[in-house]
Amino acid sequence: MTKRNTYTYLSQSDIAIQIERLVQAIEQHDSPAFRFRQTRTGYERVEETRLSRYFTHIRQMMDLFDDRVEYRYSEHLRAFWEACQDIGLERHPDGPVCLNERGTAWLDHHHSMNVLVARIRQLTRERWYLRRKDDLRLQAKKQEGSVTDYVDAVLDRYSRTTIVRVNLYYLSEAQARLRVEHVFDDLDRLIAERERNPIFDLETGYICSVEQGEDRGYHIHAAFFFNGNEVRGDIYKAKQIGELWERITRGQGYFNSCNHDKEKYGDKCGIGMILRSDRTIRRNVHKTVRYLVKDAQQLRLKPLRGKCLRKGLRR
Repeated sequence: MTKRNTYTYLSQSDIAIQIERLVQAIEQHDSPAFRFRQTRTGYERVEETRLSRYFTHIRQMMDLFDDRVEYRYSEHLRAFWEACQDIGLERHPDGPVCLNERGTAWLDHHHSMNVLVARIRQLTRERWYLRRKDDLRLQAKKQEGSVTDYVDAVLDRYSRTTIVRVNLYYLSEAQARLRVEHVFDDLDRLIAERERNPIFDLETGYICSVEQGEDRGYHIHAAFFFNGNEVRGDIYKAKQIGELWERITRGQGYFNSCNHDKEKYGDKCGIGMILRSDRTIRRNVHKTVRYLVKDAQQLRLKPLRGKCLRKGLRR
């Protein structure tokens, strides 16, 4: 069997995605975690399957569920953790292990992983797991309608509205230690700044969404709306908000401004200066804000009372 480095540390975001990949792979394939072949000397030889590579970080996968913070888990993480608990998986120097069916002896790590796979596979066929995917799609549809209605109300308020779109990220070295509750704390600070920071003096609305990607980990997509009769410099305003994010995160964050590259959107552009009377361009604005609630980058875990989508009050 190929020797693997099982001690590479992954961030909370990365390990959550690893669990998701494991559960999805178990759904798609009927193989065990490992196979065993009897050698001529009577020993069992462990052979890898197409699932084996997903167990490289199994210790860290278990450590994700440490009860320091109450989380709401995706269906994939919930299936994994329920399976661990159902089979009584325990930490062991050679890798997590569980008892045999009779509860009379501990199985070795590789046989224990086969028991874990079998239980996860059972859970992925249960109704609650299958319904969760449909629930997420329905939620995304509702949120699309919600943000579209909200942005229409904001655009109807003044004859001109300036829309600023920024993506708020964390440096890779910060991601390694970042927990999802830290992101929510930083978002709370950003939203609180709206009440006291002159950057937002002429703001008429905002939409922020906490998301999780495979490449950039936890991040925030945000749109801020300003009275376009008073605020014309959308690029400068985006820079101000981005620099504020860097201060809020104490230099651990950085930003990307969509307004700096408006030209690349061509006639599909839905940011910058938007006229209330231009009904054609409003479709582009709708597309811009619907991107903020896409279901492709949903959080795999979030604080129990955490609200991923935030938007201002209608006035």
